[in-house]
Amino acid sequence: MTKPVYNIAVTGLNAIDSPGPGVAVIRGLLDSTHFDARIIGLAYESLEPGIYMDDIVDVVYHVPYPGAGLEALYERISYIHSKERIDVIIPNFDAELYSYIKLEERLKQLGIALCLPTMQQFEERQKVNLSDFGERYGINVPKSMVVNDLSDLPEVGKRFDYPVVVKGKYYDAGIAYNSEQVRSYFLKLSARWGVPVIIQEFIHGAEFNVTGLGDGTGETIAAVPMRKQYITDKGKAWGGISISDERMLQMTRDFIKKTKWRGGFELELMKDKQNEFYLLEINPRMPAWIYLAVGVGQNIPEAVVRLALGEKVPSYTEYIVGKMFVRYAWDMIVDVNDFHEISAMGELRTLKR
Repeated sequence: MTKPVYNIAVTGLNAIDSPGPGVAVIRGLLDSTHFDARIIGLAYESLEPGIYMDDIVDVVYHVPYPGAGLEALYERISYIHSKERIDVIIPNFDAELYSYIKLEERLKQLGIALCLPTMQQFEERQKVNLSDFGERYGINVPKSMVVNDLSDLPEVGKRFDYPVVVKGKYYDAGIAYNSEQVRSYFLKLSARWGVPVIIQEFIHGAEFNVTGLGDGTGETIAAVPMRKQYITDKGKAWGGISISDERMLQMTRDFIKKTKWRGGFELELMKDKQNEFYLLEINPRMPAWIYLAVGVGQNIPEAVVRLALGEKVPSYTEYIVGKMFVRYAWDMIVDVNDFHEISAMGELRTLKR
């Protein structure tokens, strides 16, 4: 039986020291047993490595940064769609999800499908709302405080014991051991991502992650827990192993059931010395290590596409425990003319695939 061919647009091609999920998502799509994928890369910058991976990407287009507004993105996607006939878009950055959620119905009218959380789901899992989220859904979360101005910082020492975790609005975090370090992180993170900056209780323990997929009705389509084995100074996993932990899986199923989450996600968890799990963060999209889930038997990127297209997707019930991912870096040698073309023209058509 001939498999259908889908044109799938994917963001997050920055496979660098703080990698986006795009390249890993594409690898999962190309492993699909249900369809063949023609990959349309959507890039913000001309040095995103995924642009030049012509063994996995067919064509690449620049797209405007989220700050350019909804209409700029809609016009650009409409133009790309007129040339490529996009079937599905998979956004992979937190900062762009707001725009795609707002545009989902308009894109659907063009014939472009997405599988994203609702705006309510997206907003209530924001770092600034994590305390309310934990209370609403009965989930352990660390104490936190929202800081909008330098004048708020003296309150940190009154509410928390050091160290504390200082988190940017969208990305980046640091551990502060005194008030001066809190001030330094606040200035750095607010300058890069804006306010608020979040101060979070530091939980001593071991860090775990779960990637999963909800169908929007409360059903868990996929869930794979992982323990980080090597963590960079930016908190990114460069090595991890799939594990068996029923408590983590039940926590994930409860999260999906209670919120009726739609789409891929990642839960960042910490297990303290009393073996209690705390939810540190909810990332509303697939993580950069998503190919581990594919490798252990749960092809979440494939399932995201099928859900977006309205298919009934059965739940994965098993995965292989004890499989590892080890991330590495390598140098690609690319033609400078390709760099000039994507930079000047905003698009690049590859030749190898």
